[in-house]
Amino acid sequence: MAKKISFIVLSNSGTTVKQIAAPVVLLVALSLVAVCGTVLIGMFLYDYLALKQSVVGSQKLAQTIDDQRGEIGQQRLQIQSFAHEINLLKEKLVQLDQFEEKIRVIANLEPSRSGDNLFGVGGAAPEDLDPQLEITQRHEGLMRAMHQQMGELGAASQRQEGSFSSLLEKLEGQRNLLASTPAIRPTSGWMTSSFGQRVSPFTGRKEFHKGVDIANRNGTAILATANGVVAFAGEKGTMGNVLVIDHGHGMITRYAHLSEFLKKQGAKVKRGDIIAQMGNSGRSTGPHLHYEVHLNGVPINPAQYILN
Repeated sequence: MAKKISFIVLSNSGTTVKQIAAPVVLLVALSLVAVCGTVLIGMFLYDYLALKQSVVGSQKLAQTIDDQRGEIGQQRLQIQSFAHEINLLKEKLVQLDQFEEKIRVIANLEPSRSGDNLFGVGGAAPEDLDPQLEITQRHEGLMRAMHQQMGELGAASQRQEGSFSSLLEKLEGQRNLLASTPAIRPTSGWMTSSFGQRVSPFTGRKEFHKGVDIANRNGTAILATANGVVAFAGEKGTMGNVLVIDHGHGMITRYAHLSEFLKKQGAKVKRGDIIAQMGNSGRSTGPHLHYEVHLNGVPINPAQYILN
């Protein structure tokens, strides 16, 4: 006979109301069911939490992937923008090179490179990069081409820098030459005698007139016609008071019949500086300037050097 366990049910007043007897096996079975249910519920909750955590992790991973895709898209857009900038830079370098050659032609200078060009011996400008790629395409080929062209542009910019330095040096030399070349009227007034053969107002005979005569009032300002150094300022025979400027490059100018010197020997002058005043010193028929230009010791017609 199966064992039973009795349970006494008490009332609120403590008196016995009922006594219940249950088999031990049933109680054990109920306990096992309760334990198994608890375990199953625990396993379910664990799996649920794990699944929930996995879903959250998947969502974060998906968001990270989307963020990385966005960054990759931005990087590829930047690569395309850099490729466009490289094309523009290359175009500017070619334009600068062409501009330099025009300057050299205008200034009558030799070409910047003999048998060579901006991108090396016999080398033409690299073809333009093609940045018009789909964002989803891989850009390794474009990046390799960009890297190669940046190297070529770096070398070309160094050649251009050297070429511009050479051009600047030559133009500086020409500027000094031009600044030292007579180019303006030495004074205001009227041209009374030109360069070349003429009849002397004193002897009545033909003689070679080495300069030009410009007449005006006594004291009219005399200007230096180019940059130079006063080589002589003093009296010289029939020419009266004479001032001579050495402009370098074999060029000198001479100003005669002056009334007053405003620059001393050894003074540096620039084109347009007032160096003296017109006068009537020496053998002269009236206030005027006798003006001469000499190149390598040979008198040259000053009219060729009056551009204003």
